[in-house]
This record gives sequence, structure tokens and C-alpha cells, in this order.
Amino acid sequence: MADTERVREAPHELALLAGGPRAAVVVAVVALHLRCAVEPGSRGRLVAVDNEAGRALPTLPTPDEDLDVPAELRVPYLESAVHQRLQRPCAIRELHRDPDVRWAVDTLKAGLVDTDLVSPPPLLGATRAARRRLHVLRTAYPVPASRDGLSDKEKLLAVALHGQAALRVVVPRFALRAGLTPRVRLRHKRTLRHFIPASGGSSGAYTGPHYCGGGFCGGD
Repeated sequence: MADTERVREAPHELALLAGGPRAAVVVAVVALHLRCAVEPGSRGRLVAVDNEAGRALPTLPTPDEDLDVPAELRVPYLESAVHQRLQRPCAIRELHRDPDVRWAVDTLKAGLVDTDLVSPPPLLGATRAARRRLHVLRTAYPVPASRDGLSDKEKLLAVALHGQAALRVVVPRFALRAGLTPRVRLRHKRTLRHFIPASGGSSGAYTGPHYCGGGFCGGD
């Protein structure tokens, strides 16, 4: 990927602009997973891991605190809220409904108002400037062909800009097991018919290419 140091927004913020609260939470989950602080649980759920990265997250303010959250704490608060909720395993569809997670997402969104990427209250929606910004970034940073050589920041940026297409590249097994990407179910099974060349026999000893319905596949 190109130099990501020129991207001024955090991946969590870009995901919020591109896909809303759920997308921002997905990026937070992937960020924690890359630091080994979140892992897939059973039945497509997520669960927090008690490690140094998780313990380093900031403590969330209490609800009665009238707090003007500094810009540098907005992303850490979101990750902290996600990690805290995942002390009890839950699915991604439940995660972004948690009150603390919703507060952290709202705090992240409110911080973008000053950048002209989010419209002022009560709308708080992505602006035309935000859509232009996303278009520019998606052009500059397309879906990576492979995760090899990508930094964690590059992986998160890809997920923020391209969603499931990037998840399938940068964290494919985690995304599938954690329910971030859907499982592909084959409705119909195709019968493989072995291709017998005109000069060949039918003894079954032939181990070359075989016919796979729409073309020829090499032997294993």
C-alpha cells in the first residue's frame, strides 16, 4: 500500500464515515485482535483476552462525568468499551448496542464535526466532504491483494475503507470464526466427471487434468 502516514483520520473514524457505528466497532475489534486482546469464541461470538494490551486501555469515565473527551482518547475509549463488553462473550450484532460502546462511538462521531466530515447536531451524518474524502482514499488505497508485508495500520485502513472485502484478505480466519464475514454455503454439489483423452483408456490410472464442469483442473 501507499504511505499511510498521509492519512490524517484514524481507521475507526473512516469506518464510521463509510459504514456507520457497526463498521467502526468492527475496526475496533480487529485492532484489538491484532494486539491479541480479542479472539473468536464459540458460535461466532467474540471474547476479550486478559493480556497486557487489554490492560493498557484507558478506564472509561463514569456516566455522571461531564467530560470533554480529548481527541487522542476517542479511539482508545472505543477500544476500551469494546474490550470491556467482551469480558462476556457476545456477537458483533450485539456489541455495537452496548451503552458504553454506543457512547464511545457517539464521542468519536462528535469529534468529527469540527473536521466538516460530519454534519452538526442533530443530524450528525457524513457530509459531502466525507464522501469525497472516502472516494479519494479508496482510490489511493485499494483492497490489498495479500496481507503479507502489511502493517497493522495498513490492515485497519483497508478494513475501514473496504469492509468485508478487506477482512477476507487481512484477517480471513478470524473474521469468519468471529462472525464478521458470512459463511459461504454451497446449495448444489456438482458431480466431477473425469476427462478421458481420446488416446487414453478407462483403467482409472490416469491422474492428469480432469473436467470440473466449466473447465479443466490440474491433478493434485
